[in-house]
Amino acid sequence: MNTTLAARWHRLTTPLLPDEARRMAAFQQLESAYTASDRHYHALPHVRALLDAVDQHAGVVQDMPVVQLAIWFHDAVYNPLRADNEARSADLALEFLQRTTLSAERRQRVAFLIERTKDHTQPQPAADSDLLLFLDADLQILGAPEADYWQYARQVRQEYRLVPDFMYRRGRRKVLEKLLSAATLYHTPAFRERLDAQARRNLAHELRTL
Repeated sequence: MNTTLAARWHRLTTPLLPDEARRMAAFQQLESAYTASDRHYHALPHVRALLDAVDQHAGVVQDMPVVQLAIWFHDAVYNPLRADNEARSADLALEFLQRTTLSAERRQRVAFLIERTKDHTQPQPAADSDLLLFLDADLQILGAPEADYWQYARQVRQEYRLVPDFMYRRGRRKVLEKLLSAATLYHTPAFRERLDAQARRNLAHELRTL
């Protein structure tokens, strides 16, 4: 899997950064982050799943390199005990992108997409089709078949393994209740029609177990 992802990374970044050593260093930094021993769900398979989802909807994507870069960096910094992971991930993306030929406007666009993953229940710009697709892809696991959803739930608990069970249950309940009360889980018709009903069943089932 890592070799395939490396090829995808270089295919994306070669036009933006001819320096192969810098591209490889950035990939190794990302690979190290996503394969750390404390990563269970927010890991390379999650990155791959988002890349695959966006590829499947390539016909409606306005700026594919920007969306793909946001995918690569959106969970690059992930510490369950901190509230600034998205901002720090965006900063890491900007640090890499400042060496590339990507315009300043598009670099900021990458950071914006990453930062919007902080709270999926917040209102989103209705006309921003790339953002909406990116956010829907990020939440696609919620509408996965039941067995896959429960694997995700277990992986998230592993990432919070330092949090006592009673505290985790309380925090997780709040997250699930907020998602279930959201009028919109998926913004794009394709994701909504395919995943919304199953996502709400999965979320409600997990909430009952807590």
